Amino acid sequence: MTIITFTEQLRTNGRNDCVDITEPVQQAVHRATIRQGFVTVFVTGSTAGVTTIEYEPGLVKDLQAAVKRLFPEELPYAHHESEGDDNGFSHLRASFIGPSLSVPIVDGALQLGTWQQIVLIDFDTHPRTRSYLIQLLGE
Repeated sequence: MTIITFTEQLRTNGRNDCVDITEPVQQAVHRATIRQGFVTVFVTGSTAGVTTIEYEPGLVKDLQAAVKRLFPEELPYAHHESEGDDNGFSHLRASFIGPSLSVPIVDGALQLGTWQQIVLIDFDTHPRTRSYLIQLLGE
């Protein structure tokens, strides 16, 4: 069994910016020459999440609207009072989606559905550079 870790970065716009990272993850699988195993993608930071979605403009807008309905920006959040920040809803959105995703690898390929892509979503209130880990376990 081999464990290989890559760190990637990307620039995001914040405010529910949804970025397709499927290709960098698949490239990491190829670089690591893992044929059978798992890949875990983990975003470092408490205001971003990783999940799968059909990455098409309408569905991305639907996802962005859904998290706004679940965790509206205009509500009072205790985080704003205790920490002096303005992004309590960002933390809750990220917690709801989660920071990581595991995908099986079979014959050197991610086992994603035809309309399933891996996305990183930045829920914070401003643009930033996001780091995420791609960790492979397999042979």
